[in-house]
Amino acid sequence: MDNGLEVRKEGVVSLVENHDLGDIIKPLVKDIHLFDSYVAGTTHLSDKSVLEDIEVGDVLMLQREDNKFDSNAILILDGQKRKLGYVPEKDNIVFARLMDAGKLLKAKITKIEKKGSFTQISVGIYLVDF
Repeated sequence: MDNGLEVRKEGVVSLVENHDLGDIIKPLVKDIHLFDSYVAGTTHLSDKSVLEDIEVGDVLMLQREDNKFDSNAILILDGQKRKLGYVPEKDNIVFARLMDAGKLLKAKITKIEKKGSFTQISVGIYLVDF
């Protein structure tokens, strides 16, 4: 029998989200708005079709990434787990610390602006709490 301490990176909410217990806890879950930002790196996407499929109000997933250029890198993914870009480096340190501590964060699209071939996506970043 292993009595060792198991360290898990998922927050409590993410562990029960897709389980029966998640249906019980769901009414207790609240989103706390932390910050308004934008999606960085949309011009470097290998699959730009994701930009045609998103809409204002869509909920986006945030995921930490092991990145040699930015130790606090946070990926922004659509509902199908396709890469949209990143939380801007200038904004990500506190969010990375929260996520590393097991907190669940998400983003919601607040505005989409097409500027020629560039798409600017504004997002609100939320802490999922219960």
